Amino acid sequence: MSMIKKLILEIITYLISIIDYSNKSKIISFFKKKFNFNELIVIDIGAHKGETIDLFIKNFKINKIYAFEPNKRLFNKLEYKKNKINKNVAIYNLGVGEKNEIKILNIMIDTASSTFNELNTNTDYFKKKQKILSFFLPNSDLINERQKIKIVNLSNFISDNNIVRLDILKIDTEGFEFNILKGLNKDDFKKIRYIYFEHHYDLMIKKKYKFSDINNLLKINNFKIKYKLKMKFRKSFEYIYENSTTN
Repeated sequence: MSMIKKLILEIITYLISIIDYSNKSKIISFFKKKFNFNELIVIDIGAHKGETIDLFIKNFKINKIYAFEPNKRLFNKLEYKKNKINKNVAIYNLGVGEKNEIKILNIMIDTASSTFNELNTNTDYFKKKQKILSFFLPNSDLINERQKIKIVNLSNFISDNNIVRLDILKIDTEGFEFNILKGLNKDDFKKIRYIYFEHHYDLMIKKKYKFSDINNLLKINNFKIKYKLKMKFRKSFEYIYENSTTN
């Protein structure tokens, strides 16, 4: 990738982070009302460049953060700065899903949009995104690279690491959220206090599930919606669900 292309992508990423800052501030404010002096245990699935890790470390006392980032390039950068982040952060170059398997990760040119799902190139949202990209980066495709990624089951991971309590399960996986949640058994749902995730309503990502599927699964496991926040300029929302049996 040329230096000019890298610079343009960095500028785009920076602008997106500015746009999302107000949302992140509201999410942090919500959790600050729930956790005062607790040392949090967090699982961050879809760590990306460590944005959520940085926010949680800055605003809360951390017992442990287990962070998953499947993109090998981003993982290497996270691993490089791990010691500077916090000694209580563990980073895994893995994806998380319903079962242990190998899947192809579609690395998008805006890496925050990378997904294990196929894209529907006939949707208006895809065409709009492609048009915006071509304005800044002519002759560029949305998918920049594909990587083979090892997927692990979340309940297996919780068991292997002897996790008996989980304050926040954060999931940002571009259309793979339901797959991850289906990999949790009932006993592990009981260990979680809050589930914080992003859901896309545009049809660009072929998810094979609806928001109602996530809502019903969480409802069955005693979770109730506590917070909903629309993401700016996108057909996406951020949700926080609370385990009604832990309060």
